[in-house]
Amino acid sequence: MRHDLNPPLADVRFLVERALSEDLTPFGDLTSSLLDPAMQATAEFRAREAGVLAGTLCVDETFQAVDPGLEVTWKMRDGAAIAAGDVLAVATGPFAKMLTAERTALNFLSHLSGVASNAATWVAVADGRVTVWDTRKTLPAYRSLQKAAVRAGGASNHRGNLSDWLMLKDNHLVDLTITEAVGRARALWPGRTIHVEADREEQMMEALVADAEIILLDNFTPDELIDLVAKADAWAVTAGRKRSLLEASGGITLDTLEGYAGTGVDLLSSGSITNSARVLDIGLDVVPQ
Repeated sequence: MRHDLNPPLADVRFLVERALSEDLTPFGDLTSSLLDPAMQATAEFRAREAGVLAGTLCVDETFQAVDPGLEVTWKMRDGAAIAAGDVLAVATGPFAKMLTAERTALNFLSHLSGVASNAATWVAVADGRVTVWDTRKTLPAYRSLQKAAVRAGGASNHRGNLSDWLMLKDNHLVDLTITEAVGRARALWPGRTIHVEADREEQMMEALVADAEIILLDNFTPDELIDLVAKADAWAVTAGRKRSLLEASGGITLDTLEGYAGTGVDLLSSGSITNSARVLDIGLDVVPQ
C-alpha cells in the first residue's frame, strides 16, 4: 500500500469523529437499536461505475470508531483503477453497527473517489505534456483528504496552505514592485518557495529577473502562453540562467485543457479538480447472517 496516498491520520480521525457526531447526536442510531445486537453480517463495498479509488482510510476509521468489532478487508487500495461491478472490500461484524457506519463511510469513500477520478481524467488529457496541479479551492477542513485524493488520481498538489510558501498575487503587489516583494520575501523567509502571479508580459519578465521559483501566468489564452514561454526560454538562454517554472491558471476547465497542455508551460492548475468533482457511485451490499 502506498502511504503517500493517505491523508494525515489525525485529520481523518477528526473528520470521522465530527461526521459521526453529526449523525448520532443526541441519542444514537434509533432505527438500528431495534435490531438484535448479536446478529452478524457480511457486506461488500462495490463500485457501480468506473473510476479511481480513494478514501479507504476514512472507511477504516469510521468502522473502527463505530465498533472495533467491525472489520474491513480491502481488495483494492487508494489509487487503483476500478470498474463497475468490482468488489472493493469485504466488511464483517455486528449487523446493527454496520448499518450505523454505512452512510458516513460511503460519504467519505464516494466523495474522495470522485475527486481522484476527476484528477485522473485531467492527467489522462494532459498526457504527460504538463504537470496537473490542484489548488486551495477545497472544502473547509477537508483539504488534506481532498489533496490525498488528487494524488491518488495521479495529479500533483499545489501548496497545502498559506504557510507552505509565498505566493505574490496582484493584491499583495499594491505598494510593492515584484522585485521588491521577492527581495523582501527572500529576506524574511529564506529557503521558502517564492511564487509570483503575472497577468502581463512585463510582470513575467520582472519575475524572471527577480529569480522567482514559479511564475503563475494568469488568464492567458493558449496562443498567448506559447508566445510567453518562447520569450521566457529566450531570456534564460541570453541571461545564461535557468528560468522559473511557468504555471498556467485562470478559468481552465477539462473542456479547454487540451488547448493549454501543449503550450510549453511546466504546470497547470485548476480549482475544478476538487471543487467540481462529482461523487463516484459506490454501494455497500449488506447481508445479515
